[in-house]
Amino acid sequence: MNNLENPQDNQWHSVAVAETLERVQLNRQQGLSQAEVQERKNKFGSNTIEAKGGKNPVLKFLEQFNQPLLYILILAGIVKAFLNEWTNAWVIWGVVFINAVVGFVQEMKAENAIAALSSSVQTDATVRRDGNKTTVYSAELVPGDLVFLTSGDKVPADLRLIEVKNLQVNESALTGESTAVEKNAEAVDADAALADRKSMAYAGSFVTAGQAQGVVIAIGKNTETGRISQLMDKQANLITPLTRKFDKFSRQLLYVILGVATFTFVVGLGYGEAWTSMFEATIALAVSAIPEGLPAVVTIALAIGVSRMANRHAIIRKLPAVETLGSATVICSDKTGTLTENQMTVQSIYAGNQHYRVSGSGYTPEGQISQDENTIEVEKIPVLKDCLIAGLLCNDSHVDKQEDTWKVVGDPTEGALITAARKAGFWANDLEEKQPRLDTIPFESEHQYMATLHEDKQQGEKVVYLKGSVEAVLSRCEAVLDVDARPQALNAAPIHEIVETMAAEGLRVLALARKTVEQNVIEPEDINSGFQFLGLQGMIDPPRPEAIKAVEACKNAGIRVKMITGDHQVTAKAIALQMRLKRQGETIAFTGQELSEMNETELANAVEDGVVFARVAPEQKLRLVEALQSKGDVVAMTGDGVNDAPALKSADIGIAMGKAGTEVAKEAADMILTDDNFASIEAAVEEGRTVYRNLMKAIAFILPVNGGESMTIFISVLLARAEFLPILSLQVLWLNMVNSIAMTVPLAFEPKANNVMQQPPLSPHQPLLNRSLIKRIVLISLFNWIVIFGVFEWIRTTTGNIDLARTMAIQALVAGRIFYLLSLSQIGLTLWGKLRGRLDRVASVPMIWVGIGVTIVLQAIFSQWGVMNNLFATYPLNLNQWLICLVIGLPIVVVAAIANRIDPPNVSQQ
Repeated sequence: MNNLENPQDNQWHSVAVAETLERVQLNRQQGLSQAEVQERKNKFGSNTIEAKGGKNPVLKFLEQFNQPLLYILILAGIVKAFLNEWTNAWVIWGVVFINAVVGFVQEMKAENAIAALSSSVQTDATVRRDGNKTTVYSAELVPGDLVFLTSGDKVPADLRLIEVKNLQVNESALTGESTAVEKNAEAVDADAALADRKSMAYAGSFVTAGQAQGVVIAIGKNTETGRISQLMDKQANLITPLTRKFDKFSRQLLYVILGVATFTFVVGLGYGEAWTSMFEATIALAVSAIPEGLPAVVTIALAIGVSRMANRHAIIRKLPAVETLGSATVICSDKTGTLTENQMTVQSIYAGNQHYRVSGSGYTPEGQISQDENTIEVEKIPVLKDCLIAGLLCNDSHVDKQEDTWKVVGDPTEGALITAARKAGFWANDLEEKQPRLDTIPFESEHQYMATLHEDKQQGEKVVYLKGSVEAVLSRCEAVLDVDARPQALNAAPIHEIVETMAAEGLRVLALARKTVEQNVIEPEDINSGFQFLGLQGMIDPPRPEAIKAVEACKNAGIRVKMITGDHQVTAKAIALQMRLKRQGETIAFTGQELSEMNETELANAVEDGVVFARVAPEQKLRLVEALQSKGDVVAMTGDGVNDAPALKSADIGIAMGKAGTEVAKEAADMILTDDNFASIEAAVEEGRTVYRNLMKAIAFILPVNGGESMTIFISVLLARAEFLPILSLQVLWLNMVNSIAMTVPLAFEPKANNVMQQPPLSPHQPLLNRSLIKRIVLISLFNWIVIFGVFEWIRTTTGNIDLARTMAIQALVAGRIFYLLSLSQIGLTLWGKLRGRLDRVASVPMIWVGIGVTIVLQAIFSQWGVMNNLFATYPLNLNQWLICLVIGLPIVVVAAIANRIDPPNVSQQ
């Protein structure tokens, strides 16, 4: 029993059956007794994977206030309350609360990846206990239980197989291998890769054929699936380049604001200003420097990106992931079902010493059989016809159309043979009437063949068709049929050469043969000799044509694509060559075994040079992703299986397949492709880059008003004018929240730039504010300061009405912002390019006009409504005063044109 404490250390796949039974203390005839079951359940627990508890919603909400810039606003509200200015305090706290609500809603989607893992292995299980067969819920299994498997079962725990009959198990979700694996009870090498452990059946995989008995050697968290859950448990929640940059920017801005505010307060007191006036000035300065509307605008921009991506078959589960795609430098893609169809397809046929190609992909019966690029009539080539018919009739599977999609019921390789025959016009229903089946010898892994006996009513003879491995079939053949189906002497050597060539292309090769007999039944001894070799059919899970184009587009966009798969190296490399996955002209491949023997330096070189990583275990996929991230890459990982989940969660953005993907993969991912098409990733990258560009436009629009406000207040204090601030803290909040959001949100609807996919990925090390963007912000901030300060001083000195002076300063600033908004937008670029006939795009971005319209209405309410006058200390304007504000804002057109030369809004941020 102690051997079950750490099941991963026992290497059960390499332990003989007799020793396995002895270690787990199991009597095969009796199974476990109820007393033993209870004892082991007390010791090992239930066969379940416990879901990790999520954070309490209240705690999650309170965490939203743990942001550096919000500290200043909270403190400012406290000071206002201390000064008995409760209206101001509640407005400031209201802004803080709104920001917290936005963040809370954004993060409220709970992480269910571990729960999905648990449900993925729950099923019923047939066991022997107290000498009797019984069915129990899989959660009740304990180590040492004797489990019976049959076709269609889900494996309920990790089992060491002790008796096997023609067992085939689909482990693609766990190992990534695209075809069902033949199992046996023989021990394998201790260092065998997970996908090569033929003596094991793992929890969550499916039995596609045969029967078996196995001993439970691991349950719950100790299973291979459980180990994946623990790998996922260690991964942090999504942190994107944008969130990292915002965090860094917020901390830096916090230090600057605290420093300047403290300096301002001290200077004001030194000038002899009243401490109450200095509190107002200091708070106004702090509030003006904080871009309160930016978090809301960012969230809205990301949400719009989510909507656009959904229209292009990409569902975003975690909002910040939208932007991450625009920064991706590497896409690590699973092969099976992601780059490929996940449908075995016959591509090559060798018959009568002739080679034929088969077009089309998957199980859809569309395609042609050709030779030297010329379509042929199969009916005129007898041996080719017989080769296809043999594959169709010596077959226990069938292919059906389900919801406009052709799917195989049974073995994928048999589905490929059926589809190849259909492309030549042969359908099983028609042939089975002409050649009804009389008897069958089913496939057995130790024999490596399947045989069926048919009565050929047209020819008046009985025919045995043989299908299997090349070695098993050729050893039973005495002749080979030429192109006209005439028997010739068999020379196996050239056939083996053809097989090697096909295998080098990543094809799985099946041989087919036939012979005539007299009897109505067949026995294994009837299959030992006398066959005529018909030919070979080579098949592969082919790459999606659209995925090939998408990979090329990603490469043009400066994004490297790497294939990480659990499938065989030869197959994976063949697919990579078809997809033109290369680095410096080479398709370099590594296996999981090679990776496991590498130190960190060697792994770093391998992950840089390699484009194919085959036979890779789940923890190695995770290690590869982390190695790329350690080199500064922003990694997108695609996948559909349980084995992909840890890497999906660890990657900067995990992308799961919506149709073929397991629930585990979907829950671990940040994005789900609803059409399972790698090509949709290209569209998502395009949208992600557009979102990032629009966010940079929003920053370029919002921060200059903060800069202008801060400069105004700071310079007022330096000039000993704290008692007559050109703008008050509540007015600052109006500009930073209401006005900024109304005017900035339309930028999130901007269409993509024409060159968006010709630009290299944005460096994750580039700061949020690069040098050209800082120059733009400083230039526009200076203009805003001149407008606010200049208008305030002019109106104050000429009218003596401070409220009017402040109101006109704000309205002149907003007028300038409207023109600046146009300069940043596609509309502005179109208007400036008027002479080149580009006005056709003006109507294509109506949201900018909506934003401007809403802004005008809000600003009219701000100054003309008595309630707002009392709340924000504003003053109604007459028509002349409105026109003056408009004229004062016009010079921004020239300033914006200079800014656009310094920092082009549609290029530099890519």
